[in-house]
Amino acid sequence: MLEGAKSIGAGAATIALAGAVVGIGNVLSSLIHSVARNPSLAKQSFGYAILGFALTEAIALFAPMMAFLISFVFRSHKKL
Repeated sequence: MLEGAKSIGAGAATIALAGAVVGIGNVLSSLIHSVARNPSLAKQSFGYAILGFALTEAIALFAPMMAFLISFVFRSHKKL
């Protein structure tokens, strides 16, 4: 029973990767729109976009970490 719950928890943790992909797409889409509207601020907008990309990617790295923690570190203690 506990092993099944661990598998469901690890699978749910990896769903966060899809959210990170959407977030990265939003950041880069906003960069393209802002440069198209005001090309003179392209350098400043690019810096903010890289910051947003890095923060979104950091969240994406936590998802597999949590999945591996759930799968391999949190062991069930079976009574003998």
